[in-house]
Amino acid sequence: MKKFLRTVLPAAAALVLSACGIYSFTGTSIENDVNTITINYFEYKALKVNPSLSNDITEALRTRFRRSTRLEQVEQDGDLEITGEVTGYAVAPTAITADEVAARNRLTVTVSVSFTNRKHPEGDFESQSFSGYADYDSTNSLDAVESSLCEEIIEKIIEDIFNATVAQW
Repeated sequence: MKKFLRTVLPAAAALVLSACGIYSFTGTSIENDVNTITINYFEYKALKVNPSLSNDITEALRTRFRRSTRLEQVEQDGDLEITGEVTGYAVAPTAITADEVAARNRLTVTVSVSFTNRKHPEGDFESQSFSGYADYDSTNSLDAVESSLCEEIIEKIIEDIFNATVAQW
């Protein structure tokens, strides 16, 4: 009997929680009446130029929603809508040597995001800033490490945007 309770009770609890509709095991809390999402292209408005960053962020966000939610992605007028822009792309020294030379540098990317929930507007927000950074050794040029740094930074930013919009963390 104890063995039966140890196996059936957790399974029953999981079934009840997922049947409630708004909770899932992917960490999202999307209401049952929300079925579509529009993820608009992130415009690039930072002073320092990275020509592929807008596209990389947009596609990474679309992929994250495609893999982690049941939402159908539509071109316009989705139940949920995410609009954003890249507002910052900067390199700054983080560690200075005794000779006043940078030993490490930090690449920081900042995006501004607006989120609209047409079915449940209490979760909306406008112009919320998200940023991520990665450090690299100053013996490397930015050109040599930029691609891998951007991948790492984008992953962090996408996770933060996802959590703020549908995971509500």
